[in-house]
Amino acid sequence: MSSSKRDRRVNRRLLLLGAVAGPWLAVAARAEAPAPKPDPAPGPWPAEFRVLEPKALELLKSSSARLSAARTMTFTAVMGDESPSRLGPPLLYETQSLVALERPDKLRVITTSDGPRTELYYNGTSLSAFVPGENLLATTKAPPGIDAALRAAHEMAHVYYPFADVIVANPFGDLSPDLRLAFYVGQSGVVGGTTTDVVAYATDEVFIEVWIGAEDKLPRRFRAIYVKDPLQLRHEMELSSWRIDSILSPATFELPAAARTARPMPFGRPEAPAPRAGPPAPATAPPAAPK
Repeated sequence: MSSSKRDRRVNRRLLLLGAVAGPWLAVAARAEAPAPKPDPAPGPWPAEFRVLEPKALELLKSSSARLSAARTMTFTAVMGDESPSRLGPPLLYETQSLVALERPDKLRVITTSDGPRTELYYNGTSLSAFVPGENLLATTKAPPGIDAALRAAHEMAHVYYPFADVIVANPFGDLSPDLRLAFYVGQSGVVGGTTTDVVAYATDEVFIEVWIGAEDKLPRRFRAIYVKDPLQLRHEMELSSWRIDSILSPATFELPAAARTARPMPFGRPEAPAPRAGPPAPATAPPAAPK
């Protein structure tokens, strides 16, 4: 394989950060709106539809307030995404991210999956993505604040984490303008090793079920289906090992020593995958010799 082809392949791995964003973004891209209908609503709900149960809203607000008030937090996020197989039934692909943040401008995400391990570091002024296995490093300037840095990473390189809605400054404030539906499902004692309150909510784009700790108000599980996805593929995320307001060493958010000698790569949007080659043409028998 030529070095240029290898660079392109590794660059796609780097910028997708271990395919964390892949299934979620692929579904969003695939789930385009159907042909125009008389109803001008952008989603499946009528334009005036909005059903928001007070208890459900209160639980979402309480969880948001708990997360927003945290000066530091660490947790483990395990994401599972369905993707269609050639046989039809979907296959499940999983990734795991170890997340650490310190407000307002420190973030580290270490992701493992079936692809290469990837590490993302944000220190308030720069955003770096490191792939230890390939010894590659991409670094770019970033705006101040975790929210702005996450937006910049998505705009510059299509980097997106499903748990981004948990670590922004005001989770409910970002969600509430788009809410169409929110209702209380009940309590569960089988998720996250604790009692959780279960809430379902929806926007024009996605239907989500969330399990929230009844005592600590920390989310333990999310389950999402994009409402415009014709396959109705499921996306799940388990959040565990929560530590809130613990003391984090400054070294937590520094690039590891190995990154200092890594080969630099551009921090940009991943290239579109090359079209797959079709199956080889069937072998044909040579024409018979004339008699």
